[in-house]
Amino acid sequence: MKTTAIVPAAGSGVRLGEATPKQWLEVAGRPLVVHTLERLAACGAVDRIVLVVDDPGRAEAVLGGFDLPKLGPIVPGGVRRQDSVRAGLAAARDADLVAVHDAARPLVTPDLVARVIEVAVRTGAAVAALRVEDTIKRGDEAGLVRQTIDRSGLWRVQTPQVFRTQWLVEAYARADQEDLAVTDDAGLVEAAGFAVTLVPGEAINFKVTTPEDLALARRLLAGSVRVGHGYDVHRLAEGRRLVLGGVEIPFERGLLGHSDADVMTHAVCDAVLGACGAGDLGRHFPDTDERWQGADSLDLLARVKDIAVDRGCRPIQVDVTLMAEAPRIGPYVEQMKANLGRVLGLPPGEVSVKATTTEGLGIIGRGQGMAALAVVVCREES
Repeated sequence: MKTTAIVPAAGSGVRLGEATPKQWLEVAGRPLVVHTLERLAACGAVDRIVLVVDDPGRAEAVLGGFDLPKLGPIVPGGVRRQDSVRAGLAAARDADLVAVHDAARPLVTPDLVARVIEVAVRTGAAVAALRVEDTIKRGDEAGLVRQTIDRSGLWRVQTPQVFRTQWLVEAYARADQEDLAVTDDAGLVEAAGFAVTLVPGEAINFKVTTPEDLALARRLLAGSVRVGHGYDVHRLAEGRRLVLGGVEIPFERGLLGHSDADVMTHAVCDAVLGACGAGDLGRHFPDTDERWQGADSLDLLARVKDIAVDRGCRPIQVDVTLMAEAPRIGPYVEQMKANLGRVLGLPPGEVSVKATTTEGLGIIGRGQGMAALAVVVCREES
């Protein structure tokens, strides 16, 4: 049987509070709707996709740079969601089944799409849904509880919603005649007298509606990650500045090295290079090269970041630990985090800076040097 997916994407997404409609917001390097189209296309049971938008010309221009082989016609939608689905249905009349899926559910799995289609082949209508597990209460406008509702038999409906094409055509014809308005297509099909089967959905198939949803989708769609580990150690010497995390700290001695010997930043550099498989700091900035004499290690980190990005590997989280007996770095930690985050393009919450001693053991414990360990997480980018 031939199945056409209809993706209504003509809404404005006002509840998200963004100037750009949510389906066109960039998420992990591409518009959110592209993730949705790619997930649907990856399902072998989907033969073609009809996209419904407010401006087909703009959509074609944006989507032209992406590989979307199953994308068929891009048609103009309407003010209401059901108006847009009706427009998509007109372009899908030759299909045996139509699978309606929200543009703002970019994490749908091809397996879920296939399972709902499989049930619809047998029954005529099927929708993805999740059992309600939480206690449900009805409240009034003042926020007071008025009723606790029995949750047994309650489901939270998702998409895809898959129907025999003729059933959905008849449901929309009835809706037009009776001026029905519902929140999903299954409601129209039910009102037309057809039975709809519930198919267990997936929690990850959430709809992007709030800023929190968008932030979660961005994290989940970030793609594969790579982890790098870095370690560096330097001697303490008289007459040297002590620079840690890009901050000059008053101390009787500083770290000895070809550059400013910022042991913390060097460890982060090595971790970034390790995550993208680019060797170590000495390979790129050897101490035999006079260009790096006295170099600011934050400048080296900026160059390291460029190397990683050129290799399709962007840092997204940093954790670095200084090992030293003295001085205390507590007053400088926030500035260190800010320095490292600024160079790597990360907010302070994604940079962690800590310190520990070695309980008087070894060259660090004897105050002869300092060392640092760093772990960096990078996102792979195509």
